[in-house]
Amino acid sequence: MGIQEIEVAITKLPIGQLSELLTWLEEHQARLWDKQIESDLEEGRLDKILAEVDAEYDAGLAQSL
Repeated sequence: MGIQEIEVAITKLPIGQLSELLTWLEEHQARLWDKQIESDLEEGRLDKILAEVDAEYDAGLAQSL
């Protein structure tokens, strides 16, 4: 099934099922994002930015939330 077929099928969903699908998609996207962050951390791709954050914090540039 291609994207266009999925789009057509979505337009035919009753509002309740569409709401369930949207919830699932949001949760799925969050899981994918979490996996990507974990992978980036493990591979060291965030080391530079984390070092910058630490340096700013150590320099007193951080503010309480």
